[in-house]
Amino acid sequence: MNTDDIPALGPDAPVILEMSHISKSFGAITALVDVSIKLRQGEVLALVGDNGAGKSTLIKILSGFHQPDTGTIVSRGREVRFGSPRDARAHGIQTVYQDLALIGDLSVYHNMFLGREYHKRILGLKLLDNGKMRELAQTYLKTLGISIPSVDSTVDLLSGGQRQCVAVARSIYSSPTILVLDEPLAALGVRESAHVLGLIQNLRRQRAVSVILIVHNYNQVFEACDRINFLHSGEIVLDASTSQTSEEELIRIVKSGLGRTAIAAAAAGAGPGPA
Repeated sequence: MNTDDIPALGPDAPVILEMSHISKSFGAITALVDVSIKLRQGEVLALVGDNGAGKSTLIKILSGFHQPDTGTIVSRGREVRFGSPRDARAHGIQTVYQDLALIGDLSVYHNMFLGREYHKRILGLKLLDNGKMRELAQTYLKTLGISIPSVDSTVDLLSGGQRQCVAVARSIYSSPTILVLDEPLAALGVRESAHVLGLIQNLRRQRAVSVILIVHNYNQVFEACDRINFLHSGEIVLDASTSQTSEEELIRIVKSGLGRTAIAAAAAGAGPGPA
């Protein structure tokens, strides 16, 4: 995958999102402990960690499904509180979950405009403007570099990677400031993953929307992302630019025992100590 033409994120790119000192518990279970992240304009940020590390809880707070027990969210310089997903969307935050929320027996273009359909009036009757939606869907998917055999195809005839791309395109069409992708590469094969990674690379190339990408495959992190935040047991234990670290270094840190003390020791060149 060609990354040579992707411009580096400028050091003066403004911070458009800050989540500071976020903590969240569910009864006796602590999901997040004093988590802070920053996201800059046009940046693709990887959020990685094992199952149960707190990734889903963090993005559900950002998406308005959960409210934090402590901490603040600052969006484009203003402190905000999201009481619902609608509040988050009103601030330009769109989330694409693993279930995609696509309707399999509807066409690609109908799914693209689901809930915001274009209409026209004929003899006083309000009808769907299928021609306009078809044309707009074709143009928009082409602009994003998404290859679909036909926008008239029903979604259930598409590959998993193509469905992910349609779901992402639908979210981008609403002009979000921040796009959160919840494990878009999970359960996809190599070829299907390439479709989605290509789309993320195009977004990174254009630098028009900021992306938080939850992903497990470390190689994909370094293919598609500018920076990585590693979550372990509800804490951010690593925040690094992908250009200043490597997949091998990340694996070494994971094996070091995790936790902030272990990370500091690993960064200093010390091992995790004798078993």
